[in-house]
Amino acid sequence: MYNLLIGGAAGQGVETVTGVLERFVKSAGCGVFTSRDLMSRIRLHLNDLKADGFAIADVSNPSTDPRVIKLDVVAIAKGLGNQRASGSVALGAALKLLGVPMSPDDAPAIFARFLRDDLVPVNVEAVKAGYDAVAQQREPLHGDHAGDLLLSGSQALCLGAMAAGMQFYTAYPMSPATSILESLAQHAAEVGFLVEQAEDEIAAINMALGASYAGARAMTGTSGGGFSLMVEALGLAGIGEIPVVVVNAMRPGPATGLPTRTEQSDLKFVISAAQGEFPRMVISLRNHVDAFHQTARAFEMAEKYQIPVIILTDQYLQDSMATVTGLDAASIRQVKPLSFDGNGEYARYRLTDSGVSPRIFPGDPRGFAAVDSDEHSEQGEIIEDAETRVQMMDKRMKKLALLQEELIEPEHVGDPNPDILLIGWGSMDGPLKEAVGILNQQNTRAAALIFGDVWPLPQKALTQYAQKAKRRINVEQNFTGQLGQLIREQTGIAMDASILKYDGRQLTGAQIAQQAIKEAVK
Repeated sequence: MYNLLIGGAAGQGVETVTGVLERFVKSAGCGVFTSRDLMSRIRLHLNDLKADGFAIADVSNPSTDPRVIKLDVVAIAKGLGNQRASGSVALGAALKLLGVPMSPDDAPAIFARFLRDDLVPVNVEAVKAGYDAVAQQREPLHGDHAGDLLLSGSQALCLGAMAAGMQFYTAYPMSPATSILESLAQHAAEVGFLVEQAEDEIAAINMALGASYAGARAMTGTSGGGFSLMVEALGLAGIGEIPVVVVNAMRPGPATGLPTRTEQSDLKFVISAAQGEFPRMVISLRNHVDAFHQTARAFEMAEKYQIPVIILTDQYLQDSMATVTGLDAASIRQVKPLSFDGNGEYARYRLTDSGVSPRIFPGDPRGFAAVDSDEHSEQGEIIEDAETRVQMMDKRMKKLALLQEELIEPEHVGDPNPDILLIGWGSMDGPLKEAVGILNQQNTRAAALIFGDVWPLPQKALTQYAQKAKRRINVEQNFTGQLGQLIREQTGIAMDASILKYDGRQLTGAQIAQQAIKEAVK
């Protein structure tokens, strides 16, 4: 396994170079995972470089480290007629040094994904020049991932929404959720759904609710600050029993916070957002494959139970790229709304044993498709009496019992009888699995429980493994340990320690393992 770092200043084409490198490595059959880290200052990370590693830099770099391979990339690019192609020169050198085959026939198509047609030829020549400028240091790379998809977390989420039959997406741009809007807009015409950029987040969620009321499968997306503006309309979805999927791509807050960084600090917020009480579901996305399937499932649960379903993701997962297999569109269930059977008078909020009432849509001659933000009768008329209020609250909250039966338990990885049980959620999936591997290699019996469904909280696996563990440690990207708090609140199970990070940078498996060992000996 090789760890690569590509760095540069804004405008130097770092994103293009990274994207092209990803596709060359994938074409060699290798698995790829890349994350984006937007730094305010350029740094050469030589302290993190392995003894047998290498760094490619321009001849102007002052480093005397023997691992730094200096090439006159700027002069080579100038000689080809475009100094801005210097990144492609370095890319070609990196491919040769890593043993990645560079087919001249494939290069134009790869570059065409990122550059204007007129810039493709010079960058292809620049890659060739960089490739020829160095000697190969490693055996040629190869693997069986050439046929895999190469997706960002955002793209995987979007594919899940499309596979679920989404018909309408609306949002106001707010990183790191903006990539959802961009990706869906690219595919709207060919797939056949509508994408609308709203004037703000309040408009976005209300447009999604209007589309859902009219019968369309609808989703909106934002980050924490935008979700704050959506809170009142979320309550409308709750009392109006309007299905909707809302994506909150988390970043550090409060207020503007760190717009280009990652965090997991909105869990307790979205669980309790909006005044009053109503059923909702909260799903946290763990990885790229999970993003596809769980996004599709969010639509299924929203339609089936006529509730808002909130998807939690974050900048780390949204922007990371990975080779992906196992996206099974055939497994996605297209749940149809519980429809009116035509017997008797139609009532939108009919009291039922399940709490789910039949739906008809505007224009249906069989009845009035009522909706109301006030408490209402079965027919959707505003009421004030205590008896109907209790009936309607009981009806809506019955859905929670049904949701409990459909929860996906957290994934267990590692020792079945662990001394250390790491507990996390969402994008901590990869780091936690890595940490468990490190700990078990060091003869520390370790396991992890990684939650995807977080509300209602699945409790079976948690109860089973928490009782076996000698030490329970919640691992989260926030200050207060929000999942740990939620677990204690819902089950009485307390954490013995916490590993928390809230500087906007993702926890790594090595960091988790190191801190877990320290906590285990306390």
